[in-house]
Amino acid sequence: MSEQNQNQNQNQSTPAQTAVGRSGGRSRRQRTLMGLTLVLILAGLAWLAYDWLVLRHYEETDNAYVQGNVVQITPQVEGTVVAIRADETDPVQAGQPLVELDAADAQVVLAQAEAALGRTVREVRALYVNNGVLQAQVRQRQADLTRTKALLVTAQDDLARRQRLGAAVSGEELAHARDTAAVALAARTAAEAALVTAREQLASNQSLTAGTAVAQHPSVQAAAAQVRQDWLTVQRMALPAPVSGHVGQRHVQLGQRVSPGTPLMTVVPLEQLWVDANFKENQLRQIRIGQPVTLTADVYGSKVVFNGQVLGLGMATGAASALLPAQNATGNWIKVVQRVPVRIALDAQQLREHPLRVGLSMLAKVDISDQSGPAVASSQNAQSLGQTQVFTHDAAGVQALIERIIAQNLGPSGGAS
Repeated sequence: MSEQNQNQNQNQSTPAQTAVGRSGGRSRRQRTLMGLTLVLILAGLAWLAYDWLVLRHYEETDNAYVQGNVVQITPQVEGTVVAIRADETDPVQAGQPLVELDAADAQVVLAQAEAALGRTVREVRALYVNNGVLQAQVRQRQADLTRTKALLVTAQDDLARRQRLGAAVSGEELAHARDTAAVALAARTAAEAALVTAREQLASNQSLTAGTAVAQHPSVQAAAAQVRQDWLTVQRMALPAPVSGHVGQRHVQLGQRVSPGTPLMTVVPLEQLWVDANFKENQLRQIRIGQPVTLTADVYGSKVVFNGQVLGLGMATGAASALLPAQNATGNWIKVVQRVPVRIALDAQQLREHPLRVGLSMLAKVDISDQSGPAVASSQNAQSLGQTQVFTHDAAGVQALIERIIAQNLGPSGGAS
């Protein structure tokens, strides 16, 4: 009987307890939702504060890539490859020979040019000698003219005397005197013509030698220039590295016949790299030259941070600079957000510590807090973008060669006029 009473009491208390439990669960859910709402509101406020205090002072893009100078190694002359001194990934120094061409043909041509210079010196030297010969001929023709003039005067006087004698002179003697005078006149005319010819020959020869010595004669200088040209061809059979760096790509093979301008290999100076970051149009509003930039590379991750600086902004979008730019004046035009390249300089010391490669992806973040810099460069960079002296050959050797050849062919007179 007591057990039935207990069950009855339990059954009577269950609805009340159930109502209390439901109200308690509903209040817990409300507290939970209110807590979540408060957390979201606080997170939103924190994000707004972070955006206002931090994010709005930066422009960021992951459309950025490492760029650099890829120096092409190309021959200046034609030849056959006989030696390759460097391969891909090898470090090279400026002036170090990378490729050598067969110089046998060039040396033969140089020898021919040397012989031509010697022959030209002798020919020019003969012009100066001819001046004396032609001057002697002029004097001889002058003497011949003087002699023929005297003979003509004598013949004309004899003819006049015989003509005055009249009948006392036979016709045969008078005819003989006339013939003698005619011959003397013809001889004088021929002597005058010979003198004119001799003087013209002397003047012509002197015009080729006047005002200069043998060594400075134009013909000798032209032959000497040909020797210099052929000497340079021999020197250019060795292809040096224009800059210090690492060999990027090698296309050349032994025995290959190459012509001027053929790409043989590339050299990349890894300490002369920069970053081209492509920002959207609406990100360029506050980007200025000189603003600091922090960059990270995928190859190193976020642990290595590179410090850079904005060097300049591109003058055209990527689409406008393309080989086939988009034609927007069409009926199916759709607006696409354009990007403009921004060049960013990298720190040389950081590049030495953490080398990069051309084409690597970068994440660039520009600090736009400082707006004092210009948006477009107003002055040209005074420094040279690149310069090398490896192609400047010492001309002292070829000049000594030319002087020696000229001295050997001048003779004891030394080429004096």
